[in-house]
Amino acid sequence: MEILKFCKAVGDETRARLMNVLLRYELNVGEIVQLMDMGQSRISRHLKILAESDLVDCRRDGLWAFYRASDSGMGRRFLDGVAPLLDGEPMFEKDLARAERVIRERTAQTRQFFDSIADEWDRLNSEVFGDLDLRGEVIGRMPQCKIAADLGCGSGELLALMASKAGTVIGVDNAPKMLELAEERFLGDARMSLRIGELSHLPLRDGETDCAVVSLVLHHLARPQEALVEAERILRPGGRLLVAEFDKHTNEIMRTDYGDRQLGIGKDQMLGWLEGAGFTVSEVTEYNVNMGLTVILYEAVKE
Repeated sequence: MEILKFCKAVGDETRARLMNVLLRYELNVGEIVQLMDMGQSRISRHLKILAESDLVDCRRDGLWAFYRASDSGMGRRFLDGVAPLLDGEPMFEKDLARAERVIRERTAQTRQFFDSIADEWDRLNSEVFGDLDLRGEVIGRMPQCKIAADLGCGSGELLALMASKAGTVIGVDNAPKMLELAEERFLGDARMSLRIGELSHLPLRDGETDCAVVSLVLHHLARPQEALVEAERILRPGGRLLVAEFDKHTNEIMRTDYGDRQLGIGKDQMLGWLEGAGFTVSEVTEYNVNMGLTVILYEAVKE
């Protein structure tokens, strides 16, 4: 009986705590070990029980494994039913606070990484893309407009080109060193507005932009779909979104040397996220680059 399988799986304090966290966050094993303050073998055993009971999904990404609550099937229906019972429990609230702290630390580490390699970023990019002029491909698809935004602008290379298509260009990044380099590049240019912030909480108003670009940023994020939802929010109705992203791959060098959290994002996954965020995808173009990687450029319109 399904009900007995589910109840047995969560009928343990540790597994109930895990389910409470994984209903809200996708985490890798190391992050779960950190927030639960338990040994990895113990955590892995509990995760295996939850996964075998169809309450938890495991997403393999190269050498890493990420866990989250199942998002479909009878397991999800069970979790939706019991979720209200998890609210307000002091222990569960403490676990969620620790999980949020783990995510903040992860974000800070990513920011520090990009600050440390800011001066070398353009050279590292050239090693990956070789002869592909990705910026040119993006700009060639960008419409003439009043206001455009580069979400995750880095040192501002793309911003300079976007200024040829927009009256005002907004660059957002969460790495202070990257924004410093961009500020040096555009010192005194009144058309440029550089803002520090996270892609999941953009420092822009609803409908402020006509066009937004997210170029090779989403694979650095824990919850990429949140950035797409935010991109939809800051675009006017009918506004254009251009997303450049690596297709799913297995090259661990991109994680160790380039700070990637995810080894690319599969095309079907990306299309589903874009649709779920409120976009209609009009064009998808693929480019093979160095290191066995493929870059996919998505053109989408806010519905």
